[in-house]
Amino acid sequence: MTEAEALITLNQVPKTGPVKIRALIAHFGSAAKALQQSSSTLQEVPGIGPEIAKIIADSESHSDPSAEITLAKERNIQILTQQDPDYPAALRDSFDAPVILYVWGQLQERDLHSIGIVGSRKVTHYGRETARKFAFQLAGAGLTVISGLARGIDTYAHEGALAAKGRTIGILGSGLMQLYPPENLALAEKIASGHGAIISEFPLQTPPDRQTFPQRNRIVAHWSRALLVVECPSRSGSLITANMANEIGRQIYAIPGPIDRPSSSGCHDLIRDGATLVTDGSQILDDFSHLNFPTPPDQEPRPAETYLDLSDEENQTLKSLDSSEQTIDELIEKTQLPAHKISVILMKLELRNLVQAQPGQRFSRRR
Repeated sequence: MTEAEALITLNQVPKTGPVKIRALIAHFGSAAKALQQSSSTLQEVPGIGPEIAKIIADSESHSDPSAEITLAKERNIQILTQQDPDYPAALRDSFDAPVILYVWGQLQERDLHSIGIVGSRKVTHYGRETARKFAFQLAGAGLTVISGLARGIDTYAHEGALAAKGRTIGILGSGLMQLYPPENLALAEKIASGHGAIISEFPLQTPPDRQTFPQRNRIVAHWSRALLVVECPSRSGSLITANMANEIGRQIYAIPGPIDRPSSSGCHDLIRDGATLVTDGSQILDDFSHLNFPTPPDQEPRPAETYLDLSDEENQTLKSLDSSEQTIDELIEKTQLPAHKISVILMKLELRNLVQAQPGQRFSRRR
């Protein structure tokens, strides 16, 4: 058995996990040697009790690495170990780094420059549009957006990155053959087809459960250079991810919401505890300016006349803006469009990088 096959085997064995597997490797010198040991010998390793030792010694009853490798090849899924050059460097050195990563899509060196975007599954209109806006701005500038492909904020963060023709990575809390939530399969396919990757540390057929999601969250926290929390209540898995990221020295950003909305109370808690309040993606990009991201050619601002795919009302609103700041009321007067339409149009133009929001609900045209 090769070392990679042995790692796949241990990763399939119940009740092990990265920390115990690393302890086995440190004690016996390799995963392959660990699988050759008797139950009594395995118990010499700290953290390996009688029950787990018996399961490992009987690993053939719990795993089939050859079948796993074959299935992965059939589905065009890479299996990475920590020794593979494509394994993310940001994860490799963490104490509980995944011993195996299943990768659907392609990883690139630029994915080292990444930001995690997380938030509530139960999302408001404000949260949805804000997640899209920030992801669009950050991915369009060259950062890879990392999130969990979950319902809510995660979904809209991935969508915003794709709209910017940037890169995004989805980290699953299940195996790749048990993608959850199932309604995000089309989104996952789009990401994997040249815009990033869908990743899991779990064997291909692993279903999601309460244990797998926190494990997924630690990958988001460790891989990301910084973490942005868009919208979440005071009790949220996003706050757990933020605490993980904070403990390992990652910068935490949070977007404020209305003070009377429980949907944003978790973000307000983070801000009160020291997270950086942000209202526009440019504020985050300023902190990453030393990385000198090249702006993709198709993200360079262009005159409104070249946007033939804008609606008449969107073009009308854009032409009503200039480099000076204008309020929504001023735009309503200029365009004669109702307030609810202007608000939606401005958000769309922001996502297209044509309009910039300023403090005090004022807007200006990008040049």
